[in-house]
Amino acid sequence: MSYKSAGKFEETRFEKIHNEIFKNSAEASIIVAQEIAQLIRSKQEKGKSCVLGLATGSSPIKVYEELVRMHKEEALSFSNVITFNLDEYYPMTKENNQSYHYFMHQHLFNHIDIM
Repeated sequence: MSYKSAGKFEETRFEKIHNEIFKNSAEASIIVAQEIAQLIRSKQEKGKSCVLGLATGSSPIKVYEELVRMHKEEALSFSNVITFNLDEYYPMTKENNQSYHYFMHQHLFNHIDIM
């Protein structure tokens, strides 16, 4: 099933923030990862930190996979990146495989040069 727009007005009638509609989640994930990479590189050029709020769950996994690929194949460095997660379960140890800490290390942090 694919989304078919009823026109520009219908796309934006209820939206109060910028949004884009993609053909599929794979395409969206690549574009989102490219935007994140562009922000990271822009901050690096200025000698500044790049602060990212990151989510867990199935939605961002392909984004994280693309960021890891960019790190390995395109030398995208995360040395200036500071992250925070949107939330965490409490009380739960960070080693618990259901924790957001564990998730982020499995899908992103263990594969890039972040401190």
